[in-house]
Amino acid sequence: MGIDFTWEYVVGHFNYWLFSVLMMTGLYIVVAKGNLVKKIVGLNIFQTSVFMLYISMGKISGGTAPIFPLDMEIDPDVVYSNPLPHVLILTAIVVGVATTSLGLALIVRIREEYNTIEEDDLLLIEQAIVNTENALHGKSMGGRA
Repeated sequence: MGIDFTWEYVVGHFNYWLFSVLMMTGLYIVVAKGNLVKKIVGLNIFQTSVFMLYISMGKISGGTAPIFPLDMEIDPDVVYSNPLPHVLILTAIVVGVATTSLGLALIVRIREEYNTIEEDDLLLIEQAIVNTENALHGKSMGGRA
């Protein structure tokens, strides 16, 4: 009794396939690209895929919005959708916008300070700074002894 991969199954789970593709695309961009702005874009793609997953899980077929009727007489046969995943995603979107703006602001400062936003160039600059500090520190210590 395995899963029968029919056309209806694939189309019926389209949002989960899209979630998987977006998540792997975002992860690939973060890992493979050296440009800091591209890494931020990759994180945003990854984040969007997680939003899609949570919203997909919160959707109930035939469910209605969980709003109480004015007369407060609730029909037990009515199926309500769970609002919690949607509320959590709204909060996550706000946090995502804040972290994206912070990341971009840090990239602007890095560009102003080091004149590059490429990860490999920044690592070379850091290594040069460490080597210079070690050379200066070694000469200074040698002069005192």
